[in-house]
Amino acid sequence: MEHIATPSWAMFAYLVSGVLFILALRGLSSPATSRAGNRYGMVGMTIAVVTTLITHEIAGLAEIVAALAIGGGIGWFTARKIAMTDMPQLVAAFHSLVGMAAVLVGWAAYLNPQAFGIEGVLAVAGTERTFDLPNAVGASVQVTHYIFGQSCIEMGLGIAIGAITFSGSVIAFLKLAGKMSGAPIMLPGRHVINLGTIIAILGLVGYFTQNQSLWVIGLITALAFIIGFLLIIPIGGADMPVVVSMLNSYSGWAAAAMGFTLHNTAMIITGALVGSSGAILSYIMCKAMNRSFLSVIAGGFGAAPEATSGAAKEQRPWKRGSAEDAAFLLKEAESVIIIPGYGMAVAQAQHVLREMGDLLKKEGVSVKYAIHPVAGRMPGHMNVLLAEANVPYDDVFELEDINGEFAQADVAFIIGANDVVNPAAKTDKSSPIYGMPVFDVDKAKTVMFIKRSMGGVGYSGVDNDVFYMDQTMMLLADAKKMVEDINKALAH
Repeated sequence: MEHIATPSWAMFAYLVSGVLFILALRGLSSPATSRAGNRYGMVGMTIAVVTTLITHEIAGLAEIVAALAIGGGIGWFTARKIAMTDMPQLVAAFHSLVGMAAVLVGWAAYLNPQAFGIEGVLAVAGTERTFDLPNAVGASVQVTHYIFGQSCIEMGLGIAIGAITFSGSVIAFLKLAGKMSGAPIMLPGRHVINLGTIIAILGLVGYFTQNQSLWVIGLITALAFIIGFLLIIPIGGADMPVVVSMLNSYSGWAAAAMGFTLHNTAMIITGALVGSSGAILSYIMCKAMNRSFLSVIAGGFGAAPEATSGAAKEQRPWKRGSAEDAAFLLKEAESVIIIPGYGMAVAQAQHVLREMGDLLKKEGVSVKYAIHPVAGRMPGHMNVLLAEANVPYDDVFELEDINGEFAQADVAFIIGANDVVNPAAKTDKSSPIYGMPVFDVDKAKTVMFIKRSMGGVGYSGVDNDVFYMDQTMMLLADAKKMVEDINKALAH
């Protein structure tokens, strides 16, 4: 593939694709406009890809078309077959592919720079001579090595960030898919090892500007793969919303760095948009958890022993209810607020939950759904599941929009959530979740709490006083089975 000077129309096409990418991000900010946002992104990417193909002399166009067809077919098939509850691990898998693509592109540019139009100098017979790059391969001289120009930093960083994204996303996928423990895996001296490895990578990237030997770029790649594993292994499964958005940001910056290396405006724009939006989202998620971004990256939060678990919790009085009890109270209520969490996703209870909401609406009950920013295992996880179950967008509210309504609610119906409704975040300064915004479910007249058993705790590892409140009814069962039983009782 030989690079041609970018014509003005191509620059305009890249600008149009960039605008469409911005509109895509804007559309994805709301469930009501998310489909339009996806369409904008698809059109923008099509324009960018077609423009790039036209502005380059491509020797293997058939191979590229075949690769696009194969990749597109795999993506289409996966999207059709994947369950909505498996979306977090699918997103992590996609991030790993973006990271590996950045690594492969960077290595291809390193091994065959003239094919990518990368400026530099060929060292010939002990001297350095500048060649016309398209004709450099055919030069009748002995080339000893290639000295890159300004592309060294971008190439090194692109490969490093891509490798970190790949290996980190693999670990995130395994944790989210249940292939490995979601608990933090603590390595001795991990902070020193991680910091030393990162410093070594940055130092090697700087050295790469002076020495483009194979061992330098090879060591950068190897260390980056290793640090990706080391950074994600100590992060608990419940911190995955931040991890997923963080890896999304990494993949964007890797693409942007490769865009600078390849002098591709579309890649720079796309990568910068993805990288910056992912970073902003990570900050929002951390703020919603009352956590610093660095504390999440360092990992190990929630790995402390479960000091409040076990017998101590069982000694406190609590009330257990049945599906019939819950159905009677729900039918008599005027206002019900439903708070879904990861337990709903695991049980795949979103469809029966919507059926319950529809049955209550037929009885004249006001039904609303309250979504916490960090509920689930990826940003917007609960929104995706409720949308898949055809819950009306107008019935779904964010924390800041609905929290003031719990004092007037007859029932707060909690299904699979835990820490996001724990009042310790507001009252107990010694609690690891102190300061995290939570739903004020303790102000509702009645609280119904679906969970598998009294022994389970959230990612913080602390008990929840809501379990033991006078107005709380514990519904201990699989979430889907319990809601199904409630629906049967409501229908009679």
